[in-house]
Amino acid sequence: MFRTFAETNNANNLMNIRIRLLLGVVVMLLNIINIHAADNYKETPEYLALRDSMHHAFNNGDSARFFRHVKILQDYLLDKDDLHAYYTQRCNEIVFLLNQQCIIEAYKLSTTLSQELLQRKLDKEMYMAYNMMGHIYNYSGNKENAKECFWEVIRRMEKAGYQESMPPIYMNLVNVEMSLNHPKEAERLLNKAVEIAAKASPQRLFDIETRRTMLYYSLGDMDKFNKGYQTYKEGIKKGFSSVHGRELEVYYAAEQGRIDEAVNMALKELSSTESYGVIAKIYERAGLWQKAYEALKLENQTSDSINTIILSNSMQGIQNEMKVHEADRKASRYFIIGLLATIVLLSLLLLAMAYIYNSRRRHMKQLERAYQHALESDKMKAAFIQNISHEIRTPLNIINGYAQVLSSTDFDLSVSERENISQTVMHNTNVITSLVNETLELSSMESGVTAEKKDKVQLHRLIDDEMHAFKQMSDNQLEMNYHSTLASDYELMTSEVLLRRIINTLIDNAIKNTHEGSITVSTSVADEVLTISIEDTGTGIPEGEEEHIFERFVKLDDFKKGLGLGLPLCRALCRRLEGNVVLDRSYQGPGARFVVTLPL
Repeated sequence: MFRTFAETNNANNLMNIRIRLLLGVVVMLLNIINIHAADNYKETPEYLALRDSMHHAFNNGDSARFFRHVKILQDYLLDKDDLHAYYTQRCNEIVFLLNQQCIIEAYKLSTTLSQELLQRKLDKEMYMAYNMMGHIYNYSGNKENAKECFWEVIRRMEKAGYQESMPPIYMNLVNVEMSLNHPKEAERLLNKAVEIAAKASPQRLFDIETRRTMLYYSLGDMDKFNKGYQTYKEGIKKGFSSVHGRELEVYYAAEQGRIDEAVNMALKELSSTESYGVIAKIYERAGLWQKAYEALKLENQTSDSINTIILSNSMQGIQNEMKVHEADRKASRYFIIGLLATIVLLSLLLLAMAYIYNSRRRHMKQLERAYQHALESDKMKAAFIQNISHEIRTPLNIINGYAQVLSSTDFDLSVSERENISQTVMHNTNVITSLVNETLELSSMESGVTAEKKDKVQLHRLIDDEMHAFKQMSDNQLEMNYHSTLASDYELMTSEVLLRRIINTLIDNAIKNTHEGSITVSTSVADEVLTISIEDTGTGIPEGEEEHIFERFVKLDDFKKGLGLGLPLCRALCRRLEGNVVLDRSYQGPGARFVVTLPL
């Protein structure tokens, strides 16, 4: 009944083996439990509270709260030895700084991030460096390079199995495509982001759908926009937040017709890089084109300012570090790559300086032209006031005087005297009407719009009518001649009103400057061009005044009647018919010859 020593020893050994096996199983179970606990720390209330605090501060643009909470979250992730999540939060810092337009600080953090990934040889996490470079390219206006970087991020994420982190990258591509005015491509990318988020990161769906609602506003689909906005408000009540929330509220205020409130919200709640583009879109949809244009100008100025800052802070440095990593970190190439980077940076700086210099030079030229135009306008205004006051005052005084005579009972006027007074009043009334019409007509002619040539005009009859009318009205006994190489029934398609006004103006100008002799009108056609010349035996035009006389309010003789608008009006009329009128300097005189050329 008693065991021997050997039996007892064998039994003890067997017991020890069983105990060791049991301890091994316990240790294995504990390890499995610890690993499972480490994998599931993101489901703990502690982590979720830290993450949500950071997200709310990020979405609200609260710098003080964000940097405090993101640092706490980073320390927590380092304690969990989750370097992937830790560097993700480092990237959030950079994006937050970019949203706040702190370009220099964002660039420094990006450089530090790239160096740390290289030193730790975290090849799977190098997509983060590409992601940050994409953001910097995007902020500098280089949209195509930004897209290349973001697509490289997606390829690296797919290779590394980071499905849960891919939706934000698709959202970056959505923003780039919207800035390039590609809404259909943006919608396709949004659908892809929803598909991935539904499987790998459902917590991102609210932010993606909020961005989709903004896309509906851009597409002009107000029904879907309003439905999306109501969904967004319901999500806010449930505790969700979105980085696009502030911009969505701005668009909703604009859609409700509160344009001024929406603009003020954009200026207060959004960064300057975002606000002016949003304001321009709001004004465009409201049909306020002038304000939309001014907002776009401010957006371009802000963008140019950001480009200058980014260039001055060596954006190329991050890309060079990435090139070193992709070249297997060959030490022999560091110096060459650094030298090339320096040359590229110097070239970019030189180009930037040249661009700034040329822009300023163009601006100064524009200012000079504007100044000269202002001087010319002031000079023309003075000439207009001087001429119009003199030319209108005289006939008005005559009309006023005769009106007093007619209304007075002290004068016993005969029928013939009353008829003469009536004709004089009518004549001076016509003079005033002609002056006003001439001024208004010249103003309208400067629009530069080509006139429609839809009238079939018998040229000889038109010229005969005008010459006959002047013979009836002319006081001096001038000989009126008409010569033509064209057939008596010659017709052309033109604007009869404008052509009649051109001939009328030139004949009137010839009569004003000719006291005796003759006025001759000639017509001919050569090379599909109609030529009409009006020559007189009057005072002529002094040398050097060939173009000066075609300027407004120019009168070589201040005692002549008129405002000095006849010849400028005539040239404006000719140009509306795609032709011109010039003084013929080859004419030997006496007098002057004006030549009208009109293409047929």
